[in-house]
Amino acid sequence: MKDAHTNEWAENKAGTRERKDERMSERTGAEVGQDARTGDRTEGRADGRIEARVDDWLRYAPRLMFDEREPFFPVRIGVSELRDGEASPSFRRTMRLSGREIERVLEYAIYWDYDIQHLYELEHVWVMLRKDGTVADAEASFHGRYLKALLPDRSNLEGDRLTIYSQPGKHAFAPLPLLFRLLPDADECTDAEAGRDGLTAPDWLGSDPVRRLMADEDAQRLVREHIRSRFRFSPAYSFLPYELGERKELFVPWSALLEEIPARIQREIASIRRSAEE
Repeated sequence: MKDAHTNEWAENKAGTRERKDERMSERTGAEVGQDARTGDRTEGRADGRIEARVDDWLRYAPRLMFDEREPFFPVRIGVSELRDGEASPSFRRTMRLSGREIERVLEYAIYWDYDIQHLYELEHVWVMLRKDGTVADAEASFHGRYLKALLPDRSNLEGDRLTIYSQPGKHAFAPLPLLFRLLPDADECTDAEAGRDGLTAPDWLGSDPVRRLMADEDAQRLVREHIRSRFRFSPAYSFLPYELGERKELFVPWSALLEEIPARIQREIASIRRSAEE
């Protein structure tokens, strides 16, 4: 589903990015180059610290439950670490953590090439951590908003691993799958309305090639036909586990995913056009 964005959010996001860049620059200066005391190169040390960050991401990565007929699975996860008062770089929200005993938040921006109704799909999970590393809370995106992802009795948390359900074809998250059955168009959107929206990439990607594709009626028609003809389905509402934490190759910093998305979109459109010509 497509996220809405406001000017206020964009301004907060820019300020947050500047603070993060400053922190990253400080870390990079300490991790890469020469040891001030010995003069030794420190690339190996930097590699070790980067590896530790990825291990942290994998440790808390949620277990996703997908419908057994789900045609689409994540292709990349962009991770950000947020603290109190910092804006998400990819979702319209600012972290308000004061008084919640939360030190930091791991934001998992989960990217699919497709939603059952459009090309481009980005959903989010926020895992909120105490200073001692235990999970304090969790939230997840749901059709432009976000819900509590951790049940009140914490029964969907096993150690550090949260289990949440993904709406068939649409990928909105909820801690209980019953919620999806309460949506009026839950079955129509995966079948009769499959492919309806074509390419729906947000303008904040800042990609002129993607903007041109958005305005290309032929490309939009091909995307709609591609999704409708190849992927429409009827959900079984029987769910199978998908362990994000076992897919290390999918994880990158959010900044890397932001750069990758426009290229992925262009590649998908090119592939669809080739298929249509065969």
